[in-house]
Amino acid sequence: MNDFLKQWGEAAYTTTGFFWMALWAFVLGYIISSMIQVFVTEKRMQKTMGENEKKSVLLGTFFGFISSSCSFAALASTKSIFKKGASFVSSIAFLLASTNLVIELGIIISIFLGWQFVVGEYVGGILLILICWILIRIINPKKLISKARKNLESEDSNDEMDDSKDWKKQIQKETSWARVAKKYKMEWQMVWKDVTVGFTIAGIVAAFVPDSFFQTLFINSGKGNTDFTFFEILEHIIVGPVAAFLTFIGSMGNIPLAALLFGKGVSFAGVMAFIFSDLVVFPVLRINAKYYGWKMSIFIVFLLFTALIGTSLALHYTFDLFNILPDPSQVKIQDSEFFKVDYTFFLNLAFLVISGYLIYLGFFKKKDVEHSMSEMAPKSQLLESILKYAAFICYAWLAGGLIVKFFMN
Repeated sequence: MNDFLKQWGEAAYTTTGFFWMALWAFVLGYIISSMIQVFVTEKRMQKTMGENEKKSVLLGTFFGFISSSCSFAALASTKSIFKKGASFVSSIAFLLASTNLVIELGIIISIFLGWQFVVGEYVGGILLILICWILIRIINPKKLISKARKNLESEDSNDEMDDSKDWKKQIQKETSWARVAKKYKMEWQMVWKDVTVGFTIAGIVAAFVPDSFFQTLFINSGKGNTDFTFFEILEHIIVGPVAAFLTFIGSMGNIPLAALLFGKGVSFAGVMAFIFSDLVVFPVLRINAKYYGWKMSIFIVFLLFTALIGTSLALHYTFDLFNILPDPSQVKIQDSEFFKVDYTFFLNLAFLVISGYLIYLGFFKKKDVEHSMSEMAPKSQLLESILKYAAFICYAWLAGGLIVKFFMN
């Protein structure tokens, strides 16, 4: 019993420490994302995306890079752009870039995993797009694309936005910043459940799950082992997305779990595959089926999973060739110095003040900006309810664990 209480306290402390480490990065990332979504609208993107395939893929990648990292927002934006005439390959480029190349995800990865994973994330995001582009050109699924467009034709178009005003003038107005504040609030509303559950699971796994479990799940994994055969790396790459599929957690919430996997000895390729897997989980499969039909949805999963395998292998062996594979010992999952007074402490205080101002601004300007919010992909109400109650259970678990750690031990 004493061992359980000790582990419970350690799990809760690790989870809160993880979130404290990442707090300023979340705030900064979502402020940047909210600003871009307000001042660079979908309509403006569509105007600049030309007919030339190379140009459209390049622009799709660029606009994805400056867009939201939330999978559900990315799915809705991708559908809207595809519906209004963007090519299928440029739409896929936008989708992949908006979930893998965004700034806030890179900041979180740098905190938990280090610079090699940040490079892997951005270079890998580009490789994912290139591999999907090649596969689409080889397979040339004209009938699937045509049918997907027909599925969207019957939809009511209610996502038009006023794009006639100069963003340089708009950025100087308080009402524009109220829109940013509202968007910032929506970003947190989209991810709070995923982040809560994801960070809590990471703390629980760190405290309770023995290394032997990971050595069984990921063949030949273990602390200090970096010498993997090709087939072992391939197994890690395949198991990584399966683990991500089972967690149902978004990319931001999965980063501490990715750090935990790497710290337990999973290969660099396997961890990258786990991070890249946010678009091959069941909720995304279901939403794409609702938009484009099940055949296209399954085809998109095939594209992404195939690209994910190729990208993870390419990253692993390229990093190995240049002798820059990261060392698992650089990732410290349980750190007793989470809450020391350092740059993280002061950054968190500064960004909490900024966050408070945005919440205040969004609250008092809410009516003025209600019409300007962009579309979101339809989520499963059952899954959302499950996640919501799971998040509440997580809060109770964390509160109990912290009480045990500081007042009962």
